[in-house]
Amino acid sequence: MSRQSITISEPNADWLKAQVESKEYSSNSEIVNDLIRRARRQESLETEVIRALLQEGIDSGSSVLSPAQIRQNVRDRQQVDE
Repeated sequence: MSRQSITISEPNADWLKAQVESKEYSSNSEIVNDLIRRARRQESLETEVIRALLQEGIDSGSSVLSPAQIRQNVRDRQQVDE
């Protein structure tokens, strides 16, 4: 595993400390790795949704939505899911 040195804001440092103290995580590294995994998973899901919507448009023969509108629809759906 690669070691990294990062600088974080005081509020974020306080949050990390609280997570470790609550025994939710055992270390700051565990928290950061979990956050990165979640972000990567979310990014992958967004990509899958965009591909599916684009394929749906292709399969329909035509789409009235622009790529920007499709991206916005994805963002809107994500907000509903959260």
